[in-house]
Amino acid sequence: MDAATIVALKREHVKRLANQKGAAGEQAALAANAHFIPRPTGKTLQAIIAALAEIGIKIKKTSFDAIIIPEIAPIDFLDPTGMREAVKTMIFVEIKTSNQARVRPDFSGYFFAFTEGEIEAAEALGDRHKVMLRNNITGATLLTSVPELLARARSTNWQLSVQL
Repeated sequence: MDAATIVALKREHVKRLANQKGAAGEQAALAANAHFIPRPTGKTLQAIIAALAEIGIKIKKTSFDAIIIPEIAPIDFLDPTGMREAVKTMIFVEIKTSNQARVRPDFSGYFFAFTEGEIEAAEALGDRHKVMLRNNITGATLLTSVPELLARARSTNWQLSVQL
């Protein structure tokens, strides 16, 4: 096997491993927070996005990982009238996980990226958009926001991702 093939195989392995650990971290964060529901799928997700759009909030389906629903009353996600009211109380949460030993208890040393959709959702939703940082090694979590994290950042490196 030539060097280029070995490097390509290793990159694929790392990509798979990172994705699996990230997803496992999200599942652990969801399991540890009983008041979170995972981002719905299918018609339910479409109903949430449509209800938000009806009240003037446009976000991408992938701009959050979970929802906090403060009301105890059950929500009929497919009832448009009820959804318009329900989305006004929902808090949308983006979950960022880390498996790095360098992350300290105050979450300094934590490195992650925001997508354009996540930043736009934070701007559109204001206080109803949160970011949960999770240290998968210690299980520690921090519920915060995009503006709070940007204010704490020691450095930022903006980039443009391109798909051809």
